[in-house]
Amino acid sequence: MSKLDFSVFVDPHTKEKLTARGNSLVSSTSTYNSIKNGIPDLIFPAILPDEDQHSKNFYEGRAQQYDETLHLTFFTHSQNEENVRESFIDKLQIKSDSKVLEIACGTGRDSVLIAKRLSGNGELHVQDISEDMINRCFDKLKDFDIKKSFCLSNAGYLPYPDNYFDATYSFGAMGEFSDKKQSIKEMVRVTKPGGKIVFGDECVPVWLRNTTYYKILITTNPMFSADPPFNDIPVEARNVNIQWVIGSTFYLMDFEVGEGEPTANFDFEIPGVRGGTYRTRFEGALEGVMPETKQKAWEFIKANGLNMHSWLDRIINDQLKSQSNT
Repeated sequence: MSKLDFSVFVDPHTKEKLTARGNSLVSSTSTYNSIKNGIPDLIFPAILPDEDQHSKNFYEGRAQQYDETLHLTFFTHSQNEENVRESFIDKLQIKSDSKVLEIACGTGRDSVLIAKRLSGNGELHVQDISEDMINRCFDKLKDFDIKKSFCLSNAGYLPYPDNYFDATYSFGAMGEFSDKKQSIKEMVRVTKPGGKIVFGDECVPVWLRNTTYYKILITTNPMFSADPPFNDIPVEARNVNIQWVIGSTFYLMDFEVGEGEPTANFDFEIPGVRGGTYRTRFEGALEGVMPETKQKAWEFIKANGLNMHSWLDRIINDQLKSQSNT
């Protein structure tokens, strides 16, 4: 049974809600005219960055070949593909009624496993930049009695509303996104605070890169030399984990979505002769003094059982008070 849903979509550029009108999805400023076989084309921008356009072109017409050969990645390392993929999906911590987004779904090898975990109250929304790939995913999911949507879109401009999904997943595509930082930022934007994000891609870890093992691998696929996108992880990431999987040829990263920067108690008095708090040590730095003066100050506070922060704070405030009374 099909429960295709277009109501979830927003304009990938403005994030304004899109409304179905005939064979189009429209907002007050944009019209997306192409909906083929229940799959709207929401790719933005119309002229893609070269890296994204290359990926789009590369995967068109390859869905069948992809499905026929991808198992070899797991066979090479003597691993059961379904069991490994299930272990990745476990990290999403989804429930039967969860709302799940899969980015760059490919032919749906993970999508089917996610869909099996969802009940009729669950939702699965998938996107890819390749029409050939997502059409095959569509066929695999058509009989699942869950609310679902499919779209062509760019991972850096997701056509989904803020804080909608309980979990967001992507495996095997991050290295091909033209703007990884923007793509991960988009994952965070559409995922609820407290929700899980899991993604991974090719990467042999640095401690194996002088081995014959590594040299054999990159002869076939240079993408094994890629690095995890550590510099692209946003401040909202909490409880970040990374592991190397499938014979240490892919990284897998997961984290919970937080709100803004982490917070901490920076205002308690730190014991010891230095004194002060984390916050005052950061915000209250003063102009430097001569080394001899600094040494005498430390000798004084130690001899009198004081701490530097409280002593200086009192001296300065007493002096300011004295000056204001004259």
